[in-house]
Order: sequence, then C-alpha cells, then structure tokens
Amino acid sequence: MTRKYTVLIESDEEGWFTSEVVELPGCHTQAKDLNNLMERTKEAIKAYLRNSEEPEITEKFVGVQQLEV
Repeated sequence: MTRKYTVLIESDEEGWFTSEVVELPGCHTQAKDLNNLMERTKEAIKAYLRNSEEPEITEKFVGVQQLEV
C-alpha cells in the first residue's frame, strides 16, 4: 500500500537542496539537485518506516504561506 507524504524543500546559499517529510519527524535529507533530492527522500522515507513503527497521521497538511512584513 502506498501513502502520500508532504515534503518541504528548501535551498541554501551553497546550492544544496534539503527536504523534510512533514508527517515523519526527523526524516530529512539533502542533495545538490532536485532529482537526486527526490530519490534520496524516497530512500529516507523507506528507511524511516523500516526502522520504526509507522506513525498514525491525524493531521492534514494545509500549505505554506509567505508573508512579507
């Protein structure tokens, strides 16, 4: 059974991309390009689920908003 996860992606000043899986605390990785980042993120999710009990997801991710002040 497959499940969808929400992935937050950021880039730093050195050109690295990082991903964080919202539903899996501590599940994150990095790569130099987005294609590799997505592959590494899938691997990180599989490793996370293999090494721990899958958490019950009770909240639904709504979105990200940028606010200028």
